[in-house]
Amino acid sequence: MRYPVFLAVFVALVGLVHYYLWMRLVRDTAIPHPWSIAGGALLSFLGVSLFASALAIRGPRAVAAPILWVGYTWLGLVFFLLLTVAGADLLKLGVRAYEALRAVPVDEERRLTLGRIFAAGSVVAGVSAGGAGMASALSRVEVKKVKVELAALARGAAPLKIVQISDVHIGPTIGRDFIADLVARINALEPDVVAITGDLVDGSVEDLAEHAAPLGHIKAKHGVFFVTGNHEYYSGADAWIAHLTKLGIRVLRNEHVQLGCGVDVAGVDDWSAKQFGGDHGPDIERATRGRDASRPLVLLAHQPRAIVGAAAHGVALQLSGHTHGGQIFPFNFLVRLQQPYIAGLYDHEKTKLYVSRGTGYWGPPMRLGAPAEITEIELVGAGG
Repeated sequence: MRYPVFLAVFVALVGLVHYYLWMRLVRDTAIPHPWSIAGGALLSFLGVSLFASALAIRGPRAVAAPILWVGYTWLGLVFFLLLTVAGADLLKLGVRAYEALRAVPVDEERRLTLGRIFAAGSVVAGVSAGGAGMASALSRVEVKKVKVELAALARGAAPLKIVQISDVHIGPTIGRDFIADLVARINALEPDVVAITGDLVDGSVEDLAEHAAPLGHIKAKHGVFFVTGNHEYYSGADAWIAHLTKLGIRVLRNEHVQLGCGVDVAGVDDWSAKQFGGDHGPDIERATRGRDASRPLVLLAHQPRAIVGAAAHGVALQLSGHTHGGQIFPFNFLVRLQQPYIAGLYDHEKTKLYVSRGTGYWGPPMRLGAPAEITEIELVGAGG
């Protein structure tokens, strides 16, 4: 029963949203024929594109990609339009309240003109926000340099360079060209360690192996490490774990390894993994069991909320992703309802945490207020 209920709610929600936009942008502005018909037809087509995207998402990438480019782009734009149109409605209510208080006679012609001005302003503002979001998401990913001081590292010791990528979301709209460029840029940084902190893929190995192939060319002095995110479990985690291992990437599943540089790296399964059955699920106690506590430990954990367990087990630094930094403003405020930290470097008790904004994007090809990043983390001793 769960899927039919979800489908019914989805259909109703999409229908209501598009009907609201049609009322405000077409009906209430009294656009003359044939433009009013064209406006209604366009909104109907774009609404149908969301249904088509929901159906295509599990299909072959070659078929799904063009459908999802249209559907996901409109999904982002419709969000911004909802905000701007709703904002315009609030302004119109304010104007009408002022007119009522001042006993200004109702002038339907003036109201129509005002409605048209607000509708045009809403469209310009919404499309501009969407365009800015697309420009950010589709531009070249920036390298963000972060310096982290760890008390457990000897002062004056050679810095350790960790390059972190997270939430790449290889899938219908992110493919081989993006990954090949990403790998070239990672290698140009000459990292000691590369950390991939989950949500690497959105799709099966069969469909995306070709697009993920460049990952096998990442070069790092002490190794390339990966932990699962929630999207790996939607995409067939066991198959991806096996495939990434073949590419030379070490998948850390509730375990740690000693690096020759005097630092340990550990990784845990995603926070949500237990619900998918099998032997999956995060276990920080197992990941840290038997290690030399005098060596600083860097933990890879997809979701920032793993920090509580990390701090309790003496982790020096946790690297996470998952939040996308909110990806599209104002979702960064909503992310705080699920995660204790959103983006950037934090101190949690005696443990440091770095949360990446993500290297790709999920859903709409848009980022607003949360640009993507390749993170170059330099570990130094305290005072270094």
